[in-house]
Amino acid sequence: MDRTVIAKILAGSIVGMLWPHLAVGQAGPPEAGSSSAGNGPRIATATEPALLLSERFDPFTSYQVDLKVDLKGQLSVPSGNGHPERLLAITGRSQLKYDERVLPSDRDGSARTARIYREIQLRRSVDDRDQEATIRPEVRRLIILRSASGKKAPFSPDGPLLWAEIDLVRADLFIPALVRGFLPRQPVAVGDRWTVHADAVMELTDFDPIQEGQLIATYLASVNIDNRRYAKIAFEGTVRGIGTDGPSQNRLEGIAYFDREAERLTYLNLRGRHELQDASGKTHGWIEGRLVMTRYGVARIAELSDSALPAAAIAPSVENTQLLYDNRELGVRFLYSRRWRVSRVQGQQITLEEPQGSGILMTLETVDTIPSPEQYLGESRGYLLKRKWNITSIEPPRRWSREIHRFAINAQEDQRPVRMEYAVYAGSEGGLLLAARLSGADLQELQTDLERLLKSLTVRKPIKE
Repeated sequence: MDRTVIAKILAGSIVGMLWPHLAVGQAGPPEAGSSSAGNGPRIATATEPALLLSERFDPFTSYQVDLKVDLKGQLSVPSGNGHPERLLAITGRSQLKYDERVLPSDRDGSARTARIYREIQLRRSVDDRDQEATIRPEVRRLIILRSASGKKAPFSPDGPLLWAEIDLVRADLFIPALVRGFLPRQPVAVGDRWTVHADAVMELTDFDPIQEGQLIATYLASVNIDNRRYAKIAFEGTVRGIGTDGPSQNRLEGIAYFDREAERLTYLNLRGRHELQDASGKTHGWIEGRLVMTRYGVARIAELSDSALPAAAIAPSVENTQLLYDNRELGVRFLYSRRWRVSRVQGQQITLEEPQGSGILMTLETVDTIPSPEQYLGESRGYLLKRKWNITSIEPPRRWSREIHRFAINAQEDQRPVRMEYAVYAGSEGGLLLAARLSGADLQELQTDLERLLKSLTVRKPIKE
């Protein structure tokens, strides 16, 4: 679909949104800009047989996606001390453009695509404070996996991602799931209606799970635009579910165009209202927005070709799925496994946690205050004895790298074995003390995670009191 076609569709899309409940057999309102002559959009008048509006996503199918989003809203936050809730104004605008290629399913059955972002602009203002998000240029080529449950997991074959970058991509649309879920599963004629599949609803709402409600799509008309035939589809509905910000309700309506010759959903114009709710259903904030998606066929994408992406690059592994932590304010940078999360950053301390109860605490020290490995061992041993742990063995300090000394204490807490691993990082800019509590059946994997973290650890700016 070229730009001139999109301009003509945009001219008529708002009119189309006002007609979501056409009766069976009605052709609907004339498209804006249509006429008896010229190349303007026209609605087919002849009765057509039922059509299967289906798009194939075979491996190596390629396309370009252009996404634009505008939003505004209000969020209410508690003020405390019995004062009324405070309202925060939110505005935002984003534009994403990327090329994408469908890949064969992953070993576990997850759907998979290779994507390279060409343009990323995401801006938001909350209470007059401007915020921006992006993906670093060096990792804008991504592999995106979507499980059967709808969860998305991106990684880059070119380097580790920041958590913020992963969060950004996970909130983006996964086109194969959206399109397959949006289009009907059986042939339809003008006027026919169908329920949009949950996969598409999840992509449009980011709800997991969907609690109630549905989207209903209607085949409005067969439209000729620049001598190409399109199926014009309207959709609307209200859906409730659990999103990243808790219980919410989404009211959605929009128009889509399906290119019958290319067999591709080429255009989606969505308007919606997102309402944040508490357990009782009371609304505590709302966001209204508009999303416009256009898609174009692409013959070949050099950066996503077989030669550019060998099999090893598109398969997730422990190495290529590591996360990057880069705190420029503290000057600390390291890699860590996705089983861990950075749960807290307070003052000069960084805390990581793992679902089974293991944890890592890093404390920054100045060049003058960092203790020797022997001193740190004495302090750590005394701390465990004070907590009445039973120490079973001690592995004394040893130099592990040019900047790092390590030691370990094996102990029991309430008869449960725990391995405490420690490290003293002493660099030219300052130091860092690390204490890791490791326990559970996968102890060896946790130790490997810790080794990778230590191997990548750097302190890149002077540490001050």
